[in-house]
Amino acid sequence: MKFISRIHFILIILLAVAACTNSSSKKENTPTSSPKSQLSMLSAEIAKNPTSAALLYNRSKLYHSLKQDSLALNDLFKAIRIDSLQSDYFSSVADILFEHKDISGSVQWIQKAIKLNPDNEIAHLKIAKIFLFTGEYPKAFTEINTVLRSDVYNAEAYFLKGMCYKNMKDTMKAISSFQTAVQTDPKYVDAHIQLALIYKAKNNPLALRYFENAYNADSSSMEPLYGQGMFWQDQHKFAEAKKVFRRCILINSQYEKAYYNTGWMLLQEDSIDKALRQFDMAIGVKQDYVEAYFNRGLCHEILEKYELAIADYTQALTFNPDYQAAKTALLRAKNHLKK
Repeated sequence: MKFISRIHFILIILLAVAACTNSSSKKENTPTSSPKSQLSMLSAEIAKNPTSAALLYNRSKLYHSLKQDSLALNDLFKAIRIDSLQSDYFSSVADILFEHKDISGSVQWIQKAIKLNPDNEIAHLKIAKIFLFTGEYPKAFTEINTVLRSDVYNAEAYFLKGMCYKNMKDTMKAISSFQTAVQTDPKYVDAHIQLALIYKAKNNPLALRYFENAYNADSSSMEPLYGQGMFWQDQHKFAEAKKVFRRCILINSQYEKAYYNTGWMLLQEDSIDKALRQFDMAIGVKQDYVEAYFNRGLCHEILEKYELAIADYTQALTFNPDYQAAKTALLRAKNHLKK
């Protein structure tokens, strides 16, 4: 027993030392960990070496992360003037232009990147995404197949192929492509989600499995579990849906959608007081939850608490002045109050 106690004591000392070391390390690293701090350091380096294309490229990425895209593009153009043989520079210009809806400009820059490096799989898939966005599916398939010829295990390529087929309403081929994507990469969340959505539209319970797979692949997102709840809710199987939303709340008590949807189902079941409490909790988590204010207003109106209903409808319209259902309900509640 004494021997074990000594080991425990040594372990405690070692853990304490490690904690102090980590704490000290964090303190030392904190000033340089933020993008703004890194930006200052990079700018200082560029001032010393203004013809370094690599430094300009790195700073452009930081500018982009800070949503300063005009400065990011300026650095990229400078980097390209210094070194016009780096396909990544051209590809980055294309990314920013695409985000700003300059589709034709984005295509031109991606094509330049591919011309510099025909084996750049990332560039081929980027242009495939653009063609997917513009509905030019044969062009998208050409880029995707170029990647698959050199890398048969590229999960993203199969996913993009699935998205093309889905948009083309070829559900069977879409399913096949998404399944190949998850077989290639079992943690490909978006492919699991797409399979879940396809089966959900068919009211097929396979949707539940794919939503669960997506959650297991990335438990930081509650959306897959929400999808499971909606699978049951859309079929008016409220008991099953409520179980899923209770699970959501147990995992994340700040997940406002679970409270809201539970409240909505209780409202359909005429459990007005219980529904009202759920909308209260949803609003407690998200103070600008327009739909929760509207539905809490409905609860108050059904309970003939018209002043409270008016307050909720008014609040909903404060956050969304174009919410027509709230406008109609507000007039109705005001008319009831006058009687």
